[in-house]
Amino acid sequence: MDYMTASQAAKKWQISQRRVQVLCSEGRIPGVFKLGEAWAIPSDTEKPEDKRRKDDGSNEKV
Repeated sequence: MDYMTASQAAKKWQISQRRVQVLCSEGRIPGVFKLGEAWAIPSDTEKPEDKRRKDDGSNEKV
C-alpha cells in the first residue's frame, strides 16, 4: 500500500496541511498512522467530509 504525507494530502484535497493534521489526530481518516512526527495517510483515501459546517438550507433564496 502506498502512503502520502499530510503535505501531499493537503495539495490533493486543496486544504491546508494543518487541517489534514487535525483530521489525522481526530481519527477522521481511516488507515492513518504516525511515523515519528509525520502522518502516513493511505494514498487512495478520499477527503473526509467537513463537519465543521452544517448546511441546513437556510441560505437558500426563495
